[in-house]
Amino acid sequence: MSIHTEDFGEDFAPAPQRKPRAKAQATATAIDAQPEPAVRSATISPAPVNKNEEVLERALRPKLLDEYVGQEKAREQLEIFIGAAKKRGESLDHVLLFGPPGLGKTTLSHIIAAELGVNLRQTSGPVLEKPKDLAALLTNLEANDVLFIDEIHRLSPVVEEILYPALEDFQIDIMIGEGPAARSIKLDLQPFTLVGATTRAGMLTNPLRDRFGIVARLEFYNTEELARIVKRSASLLGAPIDAEGAQEVANRSRGTPRIANRLLRRVRDYADVKGDGTITQEIARKALAMLDVDPRGFDVMDRKLLEAVVHRFDGGPVGVDNIAASIGEDAGTIEDVIEPYLIQQGYLQRTPRGRIATKAAYEHLGLVVPQTAGSLFNE
Repeated sequence: MSIHTEDFGEDFAPAPQRKPRAKAQATATAIDAQPEPAVRSATISPAPVNKNEEVLERALRPKLLDEYVGQEKAREQLEIFIGAAKKRGESLDHVLLFGPPGLGKTTLSHIIAAELGVNLRQTSGPVLEKPKDLAALLTNLEANDVLFIDEIHRLSPVVEEILYPALEDFQIDIMIGEGPAARSIKLDLQPFTLVGATTRAGMLTNPLRDRFGIVARLEFYNTEELARIVKRSASLLGAPIDAEGAQEVANRSRGTPRIANRLLRRVRDYADVKGDGTITQEIARKALAMLDVDPRGFDVMDRKLLEAVVHRFDGGPVGVDNIAASIGEDAGTIEDVIEPYLIQQGYLQRTPRGRIATKAAYEHLGLVVPQTAGSLFNE
């Protein structure tokens, strides 16, 4: 697919001569990714809530791979691939990061750019509405820069087509002139690395997925890793915390660093007002109970979902649309935000016929497992 030059307007003007950049400059952003509005408890949701939250979360992010906790396999792979690219003086191969929200995909994109010593340009799939939006970004990249596209599964087909030759050949097609005199020319781009992030890898088209040379799935964190993250963040915030307090926050963080940091900030507030400022296990328990976050990390929406499946649909199977209607939640939010942790922890099963509440769900709700449903829980 080609782009007409008149579609660009001033965006397609040649980039001005740049001053030499610092070696580790990796914070430049072209278009800020716009998060979707939070639709559940702001404290427990893994999605960014507002600009202030984003600023705080950015301050707590690790800057280099050595500071990054967890995701050992992905971190080891990236360390090798980045080292090889730097040794050869080449751009890193394109990287796809996928997994549930809040696990560090954006953080890793910043780390990749910092480790390479290049600029980071950041945007998101929904922001790139027209081919000229993407082309304006691509033509202003410097050699070996990193372009981060969050929610890359939401790219429009027309924009995605422009991306294919850019990824493979570092070129885009431009139409010069109009009518019978129009002709297509190829515009060379600087070599660059695309880092794509998505919570729904299955929604990526095969042609786009095949153009990523490095693919990393991010998994939920264990409580030991989260406790290390909580301690590090508490130190950066200047909040005294003991090992038991950090572990209590970690236990209720749903395997997600973003939630752990958000809970930590609220517990810090509680400790400053109700205690002496030190986060102990007792302070953490009281603060999290006030926030209605139970010992398993479940909030009101988690319990509403499980109760709906158990009470309104007799334990399932039930489709996600019916669940969404019964609890007043968006089906996409259930699939992307609420369900993954419940399934990973064994409280919910996803089957071809729908969702089924497991034995653990009944027990967590303090209910007797019905004998008639025993076959649902067989291995």
